[in-house]
Amino acid sequence: MKSTFSRRSVLGAGTGLALALALTACGGNVAGNSAPSDGSKFPSGPVTLTIGAAPGGSTDLIGRALAENASAGLGAPIPVVNKPGANGALATKEVGGAKADGQTLVILNASLFAITPLAVSADEAVKIEDYEVITGISQDDYVLVTNAGSGLKTMEQLTKAGKKFNFATTGVGTGSQLAQALLFKQAGIDGTDVPFDGGAPAMTALLGNQVDVATIQLAEAMPQIKAGKLNPVVVFSKERNQYLADTPTAIEAGYDVPVSQFRAVAAPKGTPEPVLEKLRAAFKTAFASEAYKAFNKQNLFTAAENDGAQVAKDWAADAAKFKELAQKYDVDLGGGK
Repeated sequence: MKSTFSRRSVLGAGTGLALALALTACGGNVAGNSAPSDGSKFPSGPVTLTIGAAPGGSTDLIGRALAENASAGLGAPIPVVNKPGANGALATKEVGGAKADGQTLVILNASLFAITPLAVSADEAVKIEDYEVITGISQDDYVLVTNAGSGLKTMEQLTKAGKKFNFATTGVGTGSQLAQALLFKQAGIDGTDVPFDGGAPAMTALLGNQVDVATIQLAEAMPQIKAGKLNPVVVFSKERNQYLADTPTAIEAGYDVPVSQFRAVAAPKGTPEPVLEKLRAAFKTAFASEAYKAFNKQNLFTAAENDGAQVAKDWAADAAKFKELAQKYDVDLGGGK
């Protein structure tokens, strides 16, 4: 059984990325634009943490918790600045062009580097090697949910439903879109992709029966799952999520769809190693604090506090894997090649 897909609407991800490139075309780190190599003057004042998402979402919550718990160890305040747009590309490109002195940092979403390139042209894609990844932060998993009133609780029931599904995702070029598109392709389910601007509107549409299924982040879905209004069908992590241990992974259900949202913190390329070491130490202190651990548990985040070099390696491997899967199953997220 061969599935077919159509996109009902497409957000302006490509346009936003193009704007990001234009805004930073005259930037970049050149000689004389970096900090003293010994890091002796760092930090010289507040260290700004830029977040490429609106206040209140998962990325914003993580960034603010990290900033709050790392400032004491760093010996400087870490104010947060929100600059949403183009799946985080606007903020990421802006910080990439900032002075490489450690005073300006950015929260990175893995999807920007591993998935968004599937939805935009090659010259618009943001590359992980253009940044100094300081440390990994966390893993945030996606879950496929149905309206409890539908009676659909398993992949077997979905595949045998014999209908075309409207499926909601959190936007073009996101892990939500890739995970659900790959799953439906592999399962032979006919579906129409309906991208929304985030998990909240996607879930609202599902609860209102405007769409049949949705793939959203677990923290956003969990209150409605606990209330009995949504059925969790599968999670897309490689292993079962600790906060939803009774729900199988898509891999367990027989589908090759290992998609999670990982986050990290980075500095502009060329930031001196002594500065990076001070930042790593401050973030390690934050990770070890009871307040930060409690934050992760409360928001259903799984710690993924890996070394920055390992993060870059893992995300590059994910990008190659997702590109291979998208080509194999003929999944088009928005026209990128």
